[in-house]
Amino acid sequence: MEIKNKVIWITGATSGIGKELALQLSRQGAKLILSARREKELIKVKNQCKGEALVVLLDLSKNEEFNKKVTSVLAHYKKIDVLINNGGISQRSLASETDLTIDRKIMEVNYFGNIALTKAVLPVMKKQGSGYIVVISSLSGKFGFFLRSAYAASKHALVGFYESLRLEEENNGIRVSLVFPGLIKTNISQNALSKDGTNHGILDEKQDKGISAEKCATQIVKGIKKENLEIFAGGGELKAITLKRFFPKLFHKIIRKQGAS
Repeated sequence: MEIKNKVIWITGATSGIGKELALQLSRQGAKLILSARREKELIKVKNQCKGEALVVLLDLSKNEEFNKKVTSVLAHYKKIDVLINNGGISQRSLASETDLTIDRKIMEVNYFGNIALTKAVLPVMKKQGSGYIVVISSLSGKFGFFLRSAYAASKHALVGFYESLRLEEENNGIRVSLVFPGLIKTNISQNALSKDGTNHGILDEKQDKGISAEKCATQIVKGIKKENLEIFAGGGELKAITLKRFFPKLFHKIIRKQGAS
């Protein structure tokens, strides 16, 4: 896919992977829509981008606003070529200690908010006869891990939804890529929800040793250009996917020794 002049909508664009995707795609000539909840931070990212970038405030837990947001984007750009569903929240708490309201909140943002925006954009892409939806899942979308029960559930759910959507909309010119980042050094662990809904507030040791958000974004952009069905970004931890697939018992023995972090 040629990036230049494509209208690309990125959620979760204020920091981490979303911010780096915005910066790299803008340098390659994309026209951007930057979305998240914090306007000041979005404006900072916009000012760092080259070329045109439209700021659209978006709260993934308030999907009743999405149709209006799509209308405002179309009023500015007239089309939407690519939607990058990147926004979301993580978790750091034991399933047995996590209040059900936290499970619901994570699912509301990571799954329902995600697919609701896609459903708001989908009629536009179908009318255009083309479109590309890029969904940021996670290594936790391939297997569960300590302290991430609700998060892993939401990321697994995205895989099921978008693999189905891909089959349904392929004949309408709409493509779907699922992205599986591994350990990326971002603020995702600091902002993760604890058992009572407060921020975890700690940079996990393994997260701290992950690849940079810039390097992750570079890997994702390469996959986007190739329109790969699945895009993997990270380091050696990605080998766990192959290990689990072909040697599930060995995988379990290894992963249970990793400990919660």
